[in-house]
Amino acid sequence: MRRHFPVFLVLALALPSAPYGLAQSDAQSYFPDRFGNWVSTASPTKVKCTDQEAALLTEAGMEEWLTSPYSNGSQTLDVSLKRFHDPSGAYEAYTAALDTEMEPSTVGMLTAIGHGRLIMLIGNALVNVNQPQLASTGELKELSSLVRKSADATPLPPIRSYLPGGFADGTQRYALGPTAFRAGLGGLGRSEFATLADEVGFNLGAEAILARYQTAKGNGVLLLIDYPTPQLAEQRLRHLAQTFSPATKQAGTTAERKGSLVSIVLSPSSAAFGESLRNALRYETQVTWNEPTHKLTDPPWLVIVGRIIILTLLFMGLAVAVGAAFGGVRVLLKVFFPGKIFDRPGQMDVLQLGLSSKRIDSRDFY
Repeated sequence: MRRHFPVFLVLALALPSAPYGLAQSDAQSYFPDRFGNWVSTASPTKVKCTDQEAALLTEAGMEEWLTSPYSNGSQTLDVSLKRFHDPSGAYEAYTAALDTEMEPSTVGMLTAIGHGRLIMLIGNALVNVNQPQLASTGELKELSSLVRKSADATPLPPIRSYLPGGFADGTQRYALGPTAFRAGLGGLGRSEFATLADEVGFNLGAEAILARYQTAKGNGVLLLIDYPTPQLAEQRLRHLAQTFSPATKQAGTTAERKGSLVSIVLSPSSAAFGESLRNALRYETQVTWNEPTHKLTDPPWLVIVGRIIILTLLFMGLAVAVGAAFGGVRVLLKVFFPGKIFDRPGQMDVLQLGLSSKRIDSRDFY
């Protein structure tokens, strides 16, 4: 047995490391070997997030953060990728990384560039490219398409489409939990509403999005909270309204519900501007009645009359046949078995009134 001990030891050490190796291989599939003229020079390595980043990324469901260098001659490009459990978590981290100094990129939808970096939301992956000016737009588009092959293609949360157009770029903040919610309020200058995080009901399946609007007619921060059901939205609406201080109410902050969506304009410049934002919401409720239906079609009256006549004749024929059968059997039994089955004198009684002296004999009837 001692000769086999090293073999068992190797197997025991290898088995715990197998899941890690599989996970590492799956994460590396997001990184292409090359895109355009850029070639990967090393395997992706893990990145450890700071304590400040950990709370929000954990809430968003980040599973792994990897980085990989790419080279094009003497130039080097660092590409990092955060992989999340689903696209909703990745979208939360994407909006948290935005600011007003970043601009939409020509690489594609849900991309932003600024501060010497390019961030791209691709399914459940958040890609960050440092010094993107070193690569061409075509090369960055190729990188995006290659990452998309391994990313989760689940649609993004629909609440993002409910926001009215015209919000300031880089101010949208999506939240799946209180950490991102408070961070969003602080980034938009509405930290006084941080107490709302405890009343939104994220543990009940709620999700929220904020954005700042600033036009010639006024300014304000619009908060939308989407709930699984209208009943839950109505219940949480009362809790949210109770958190508003008299000062915020006087500033025009009110909460309204439409279906399962609650809208709050945080400290608008005027009540009229807050109302105009609510009226511009891209949200409609629809009620569907999923009940099976069928068409009632009556046959022509000639067909109905014909069927009545046919059924009546059949019933009359059946009655005649049954009557003939019953009478025929009775007659035959009386012929072949007279006085034994039917009309037996000893078992027949005749009621008599006694009006005459002659006694009635039952056999006189037959």
